[in-house]
Amino acid sequence: MLIDTFLDYLLLERNYSEKTIVNYKKDLEEFKAFFENENDECTWITVDSDMVRRWAVNLMVSPNNCKAVSVNRKLSTLRTFYRFLLSRKVVAINPMRKIRGPKKNKVLPVFVKENQMEEILNDSNFKNDFVGIRNRLIIEMFYETGIRRAELISLNNYDIDLSLKNIKVLGKRNKERLIPFGPELYEEIMKYIDIRNEFFGEISDSFFVNRKGNKMTANDVYIIVKKELSKVVTLKKCSPHVLRHTFATSMLNNQAELVAIKELLGHKSLSTTTIYTNTTFEELKKVYKQAHPRA
Repeated sequence: MLIDTFLDYLLLERNYSEKTIVNYKKDLEEFKAFFENENDECTWITVDSDMVRRWAVNLMVSPNNCKAVSVNRKLSTLRTFYRFLLSRKVVAINPMRKIRGPKKNKVLPVFVKENQMEEILNDSNFKNDFVGIRNRLIIEMFYETGIRRAELISLNNYDIDLSLKNIKVLGKRNKERLIPFGPELYEEIMKYIDIRNEFFGEISDSFFVNRKGNKMTANDVYIIVKKELSKVVTLKKCSPHVLRHTFATSMLNNQAELVAIKELLGHKSLSTTTIYTNTTFEELKKVYKQAHPRA
């Protein structure tokens, strides 16, 4: 009952995505099963910090073998849940108050270098037909705007303001933001609109459509991006999120303010954006080692 009330709150009042709701529900049900197995008299109200710590340890040992990032995500779910219970006066003490998750290794974002992006976006790599023009625009839009895959496939025709050269994006938790774009992306958008309307007319509100004129799926976009990024043989990952990292890293390398990048990416916290500064510092170290005689 408490879990359902909490999930309704996240969905209806906090505008959390359905995917996040599913993950929260799974985490809470896993923890409930754990503490009931440990002590059949234990409830959400009587759970203490020791029980939470035992669960975290249990997650990290065999057969679970959860990584630190997964354990921290699950603990984050519990923190949000108990803050909710405190606000509703269901519990008087928050068992998560002194809980610290396991330290995780800092993983630097994978990104594509600027000269590699120029090679990928070379016109000769794309056919001059509907699919070729659309696919090139998808890569270009990820690279020039840094939007998420879900945001890209959710774009409608009225979200693209050609006169003001900006895109209205509906991000996480239904938070809107405007992203400006330049003349090159404008030209690519116009080419795509012309050939799309020639083939399908205005049969859909969706901006990006498949060969049948229907809204593209997340998998459609993933396949397109993976195919193009696979041409860079040194890349460890070939996903749309790599292009989001590429946008942010490129902005930082060209002296953009971190706060501005945060707003363009739609990050809730500046600390999320600062990870890209680590990426650029790693690049500086490489350049130093290659160029300095005593490096």
